[in-house]
Amino acid sequence: MKNTFGNALQVTIFGESHGDQIGVILDGIPAGITLDMEFIKQQMEKRKAKGRISTQRHEADEVKIVSGYFEGKTTGAPIGIMIANTAQHSADYEKTKNRIRPSHADYSADVKYRGFQDYRGGGHFSGRITAPLTAAGAIAMQILKEKGITIASHILTCKTVHDTPFTQEEAALKKEMKRMNEEDIAVLNEQAKRDMLEVIEQAANDGDSVGGILESVILGVPAGIGEPFFDSMESELSHLLFSVPAVKGVEFGSGFAFAEMSGSQANDSFYFDNGVKTRTNHNGGINGGITNGMPIRIKTVIKPTPSIYKPQETIDRQTHEPVILQIQGRHDPAIIHRARVVVDSVLALGVLDEWMMNESWNVRKG
Repeated sequence: MKNTFGNALQVTIFGESHGDQIGVILDGIPAGITLDMEFIKQQMEKRKAKGRISTQRHEADEVKIVSGYFEGKTTGAPIGIMIANTAQHSADYEKTKNRIRPSHADYSADVKYRGFQDYRGGGHFSGRITAPLTAAGAIAMQILKEKGITIASHILTCKTVHDTPFTQEEAALKKEMKRMNEEDIAVLNEQAKRDMLEVIEQAANDGDSVGGILESVILGVPAGIGEPFFDSMESELSHLLFSVPAVKGVEFGSGFAFAEMSGSQANDSFYFDNGVKTRTNHNGGINGGITNGMPIRIKTVIKPTPSIYKPQETIDRQTHEPVILQIQGRHDPAIIHRARVVVDSVLALGVLDEWMMNESWNVRKG
């Protein structure tokens, strides 16, 4: 089981949904950086379950830095973060442990790990492990902010309800991003927010779930960051995004809409205005895997939460006999509002890794 990602910055996650602790190790963070612990706490709050639109499993998610941080500064040693699990109801999974849950990792994990995996709450495959990722991302965001790089996401769609897209104009975009980063439910249009909450609550009433699309913007990344082909900016960011449970689609810039365009429509014309810019941004701020200085624009598809209360057809993993599964426990009718901060976090980790690789290359070249 491989749980480490990154080049100049390496991220290792560990733990299970119903284990004692979950955590992350960040290796490569430079020495001498002051961390804003209040900001880390605020980011963790965004991921927490809230009201009827989330699971009723409520974790404190208190972040404890156990290494790599001394007298208010990073030391350059690996940063170790621990988060205690305090609200497990493991008995909820005992009765149905042999019944393979549709759209979960139960079957594939059982085959790969020969039945030795922790099945409770999805074990290591659970969205619970995104809590330490969020803490790690909060550290990366603080470093990026010092370099003028900011990240924000909002819920563009929730099932059939659509929010207003992020604007193209930079001054207005900065204001929208700031507002979204201050919101628990990140939606630009207030009526769309009310409609989305209604859709999620209806799904909860029906014992069902819904998904949607997150729209993200990364602002302030200079031109020239990233590598062609295997370590391209798109490769690294999409790799990280697809590591987030429930992510099933990623597009950059106009993405799949390119299929209906001609080249004359899709190409971004260049001009000079206090720097090189493009008049449109269909390519999402990236050309040839390398940033061009324009905002990086990404859409991420979050599938409906697979844990639903409706009866479902499946099989018993030991007998292979057909059975009906009706789950117990505490589950989210939607996770898109909680996934928003996780997406921001992995984007921050990816951009920081790419930026650090670029800086290392420049030092060697100089």
